[in-house]
Amino acid sequence: MSIEQLKYAAEAILFAAGEAVDIKDLASALEQDVKTMHSIMQELMDDYENRGISIIQIDDSYQMCTRDEYFDSIKKLYQAPKRKVLSTTLLETLAIIAYRQPVTKAQIEEIRGVSADHAVNKLVEYELVDEVGRLDAPGKPILFGTTDEFLRYFGFKAVESMPELPEAGEQLRMEIQQELDFIKE
Repeated sequence: MSIEQLKYAAEAILFAAGEAVDIKDLASALEQDVKTMHSIMQELMDDYENRGISIIQIDDSYQMCTRDEYFDSIKKLYQAPKRKVLSTTLLETLAIIAYRQPVTKAQIEEIRGVSADHAVNKLVEYELVDEVGRLDAPGKPILFGTTDEFLRYFGFKAVESMPELPEAGEQLRMEIQQELDFIKE
């Protein structure tokens, strides 16, 4: 590899790593000795001298990062993401949707005994539930189900890997099923 190719390869490694990379690891990956690698890294640092990104040396490691002077610009674009706050109401509604999906708002309201509009809308906003179809009934109400984001958020591989309802909930589950069966008739 030419010096230019080695610089490009080192640049790619630093970019992909996203953290400091030890010079010995860089040298090993590029089949170079440590002294040569330090020289290549110094050239690469010089190449990045007047750019928005810099390469910095930290002891015997190198890292690609943004320049300090652009922090405020980056911060404006990437404000801290809003944490999904799941209140008891949202969790109850989400549990009903997760275990009874696909389910309509009316079915959720029948189970909870209160309006589900706000809770379902918030869960849709958080991308934990989504419209999965329409019930073949008068008015064609929307059916809701969980999303891939729900699975990621709670650490499930699939809906089928969710834990079974506890035995104490078996009676409640039977009552819910009876009510849902009644609604479907």
